[in-house]
Amino acid sequence: MSDSLWTALALVLVIEGILPFAAPAMWRRVFQQALALRDGQIRFFGLLSILLGLLLLAF
Repeated sequence: MSDSLWTALALVLVIEGILPFAAPAMWRRVFQQALALRDGQIRFFGLLSILLGLLLLAF
């Protein structure tokens, strides 16, 4: 169990690091646009992310 958790965390870090490494200007624009979102919109995207992750885990 612990090994799987560390593997999953490592993969998240790798995936999260791809965009700032490959296209830092685009990454900066994405964050500027995210700052303009309301809290409810950010929560909605968070909920979608959680549900998608759970769905992928189910398969």
